[in-house]
Amino acid sequence: MRPLDLEADLRALAAADADIGAALARIGAPEGRRRPPGFEALLRIIVGQQVSTSAARSMWEKLDRACGPIDPVKIAGMDLGTLQAVGLSRQKAGYALQLARDVAERRVDLAAVERLPDEEAIAELVKAKGIGVWSAEIYLLFTLGRGDVFPAGDLALQVGFQRLKRLKRRPEPERLRKLVEPWRPWRGAGAIFLWHFYAAPPLE
Repeated sequence: MRPLDLEADLRALAAADADIGAALARIGAPEGRRRPPGFEALLRIIVGQQVSTSAARSMWEKLDRACGPIDPVKIAGMDLGTLQAVGLSRQKAGYALQLARDVAERRVDLAAVERLPDEEAIAELVKAKGIGVWSAEIYLLFTLGRGDVFPAGDLALQVGFQRLKRLKRRPEPERLRKLVEPWRPWRGAGAIFLWHFYAAPPLE
């Protein structure tokens, strides 16, 4: 449950890993981003699954206009058609409804998640349909500010690490988890930096 301190953690990581140090000197540090914890943050993660940032933003704005303020009890009382009308796929609309019901009826206790160690918090979150390990890790990193969470299933992190370490093959999630073990206890900062590195122009 170590809290994230992005600036300090990146300094420590750069000192421990020469490739991070060189890349940080070249492209600079990423900006921190944090959302308040709770149902809305978790629903945003579902909306953003497997779509571009701009598409996710558009769907969220339509959802907020249609039924804001976002509340689990309100969403739980909606139907699939209303949620699909704002751009959610049928599957995502189903996940949104089930998450709202799980939270409203306390089958998933988001307040308790804030107090749980990382692995236990992930186990609690994945009880909700539509919330897998990646989504749970994103929630821990960007809403609860957990400093040693690394969503190894994220394709951009896999490609970013491959580029950073000049690997011939993109590491699969389990291999990537092993490869970033030396980054403990700053793996959260390492993940945020890898997204930043992935988006930066490559060296010519």
